[in-house]
Amino acid sequence: MNPYAYIREQVIAMAGAMADEGVLPAGMDFANLAVEAPRDPSHGDVATNAALVLTKQAKMKPRDIAAPLAERLAGLEVVEAADIAGPGFINLRLSDDFWRARLGDVLRAGTAYGDSRIAAGEKINVEYVSANPTGPLHIGHVRGAVYGDALANLLAKVGHDVCKEYYINDAGAQVDVLARSVHLRYREALSDLGDEAVGEIPEGMYPGDYLIPVGQAMAKRDGDKWLDLDEAQWLGEFRRFSVDAMMDLVRADLASLGIEQEVFFSEESLHRDGGIDSALAALQDKGLIYTGVLEPPKGKTPEDWEPRPQTLFKSSQFGDDVDRPLRKSDGAWTYFAADIAYHHDKVERGFKQMVDVWGADHGGYIKRMNAAVRALSNDQGRLDVRLCQMVRLLRGGEVVRMSKRAGNFITLRELVDEVGRDVVRFMMLTRKNDAPLDFDFELAMEQSKDNPVFYVQYAHARIHSVLRRVADEMPDLAVDMETLREADLSGLTDSAELDLIKQMATWPRAVEIAAQAREPHRIAFYLNELASAFHALWNKGNAEPKLRFIMAEDGGMTQARLALIQGVALVLASGLAIMGVEPVEKM
Repeated sequence: MNPYAYIREQVIAMAGAMADEGVLPAGMDFANLAVEAPRDPSHGDVATNAALVLTKQAKMKPRDIAAPLAERLAGLEVVEAADIAGPGFINLRLSDDFWRARLGDVLRAGTAYGDSRIAAGEKINVEYVSANPTGPLHIGHVRGAVYGDALANLLAKVGHDVCKEYYINDAGAQVDVLARSVHLRYREALSDLGDEAVGEIPEGMYPGDYLIPVGQAMAKRDGDKWLDLDEAQWLGEFRRFSVDAMMDLVRADLASLGIEQEVFFSEESLHRDGGIDSALAALQDKGLIYTGVLEPPKGKTPEDWEPRPQTLFKSSQFGDDVDRPLRKSDGAWTYFAADIAYHHDKVERGFKQMVDVWGADHGGYIKRMNAAVRALSNDQGRLDVRLCQMVRLLRGGEVVRMSKRAGNFITLRELVDEVGRDVVRFMMLTRKNDAPLDFDFELAMEQSKDNPVFYVQYAHARIHSVLRRVADEMPDLAVDMETLREADLSGLTDSAELDLIKQMATWPRAVEIAAQAREPHRIAFYLNELASAFHALWNKGNAEPKLRFIMAEDGGMTQARLALIQGVALVLASGLAIMGVEPVEKM
């Protein structure tokens, strides 16, 4: 049960009864009625703004609504006190039995606690990473990869039918550069056999050592077949071979981070299979493409502005600043045309909801893509672009230097190999996606409260250490999950124990809020707070023996407290699963 949703239902029911009795007008709209935790816990467990929301509709003073509503709410079995505060807020204090019953909810649901159906199975496409297939993933891709994957998990948690997708940018000039760079490594591989030497990698080519095995693989497969041919004869084959090799590398990099995407969509296929023509024909049929000359922009001139007649999309009709060109001066499609076609394909696949995770430097591209999706979907689809700011790597307060293997960047794999997948994923979610983030190697490996991943993992491991220890100290005591679900919880009366249950009970609401805001960093914050509440109870038990988890002389109390901390472990595991982090049992 989501206690906030439950109390909101009771508030609405009581307000409805007041309307039936003529205390309130009929036909009241309760959509904006909220039930939340009060900022000051001393005010109660939950608070509602019902009187303030209904005052305008009812044409009554807030307190004239709050007084009879609070009186009715006070009569509920689960409510111990209902007080009116400020202009008309109603603060409710709920019974301890109500909160202890919520621990039972956790134990029965297991790690599925917090699952929600607010999305009602709606399909949603989450596209993330989508790096150019020109090399291994680097630190600039890590944050977007983790954010996108955690967001997809979060959206699935609230009932979305989620598709995790990667867009392969394999149609641009950068792929020609990759093919030429691999051809150099191919020649280099043959030179080991005495055929030809390459020398220094020319300016403008990709210099990373990661291309050496690609060139060697081509040499092994085809020998000197391509050595003496003109570029036009070998470029296409080297493009295909190189992109395939790079995507194998990308998939392996993503796997090291625990990411598996269902769809890898090729941009080149849009050009090859007529996807661009099809998408633009759809816009043409809607009267949204025309030939015209754009007015010179005020201020900074965008890259896609040219003082000539162009094929233009009426993006300004859907909220963009100006209309946008679809063809370059050489007749080739613009990148925007290909992006329109790609999102048209998403619409055709049935996705009305789409999330694209981009780097922060692509912010200026958002309006035109939002316009395109609205146009393609007859204003039924929505694109939500989430920008991820850069990550700065620090060691001892100094910025970490670039990688020699990659040529000019730190690779994702190097980061994962040094600190571990779970540390990378958790630390990347400790700040909001559009805020800058410093990744400090020393903090990431530090075993202290200041390291959030350690602090949360340590709570989970501590709980399992207690469960192992009770088997040694009280071998005849049943502590299996079925027994703990049926344990007598009435002995959990200490404020720290009840506070821990209350913290767990907020998990379903925390999940829904994080999903609606599309902010998985909220999950990291929640887990840190829950771990803190657990550690506080642990420390209190060390100071007060009567609060220890294992009470050798009292099996029933031991079972109750084991049920309590088992609930904490389940909620921690539920949250860590969203983040893609393994809940460890030993540290």
